[in-house]
Amino acid sequence: MSRNDPLYRIQFISNGERYELYVREISQGSLFGFVEIGDFVWDTHTSLVLDPSHEKLKSEFGDVTRTYIPMHNVLRIDQVKKQGTAKITQLSDKVAAFPSPIYTPKKE
Repeated sequence: MSRNDPLYRIQFISNGERYELYVREISQGSLFGFVEIGDFVWDTHTSLVLDPSHEKLKSEFGDVTRTYIPMHNVLRIDQVKKQGTAKITQLSDKVAAFPSPIYTPKKE
């Protein structure tokens, strides 16, 4: 890939956590209802301070060439000029997964 390829920041929810990744490839994908991402871009740390969430992401997606994210889990996709830090942040208990049930019976 050349340096002129677009860089994307994708934010999505997975298992109660907000993931923020940087990738060079993104598309609707061949699986209906999924966003396909690939060509992950990782920081090359030049300092001694390491971010544990960044290291967790690298270990989780290190051997992955492409991954498929359900569309309803995607929060935002941005085309960016400059790479930031990939990270995972914990969501509060007040964040509900979409879709939630339309009918919820009353507890008696």
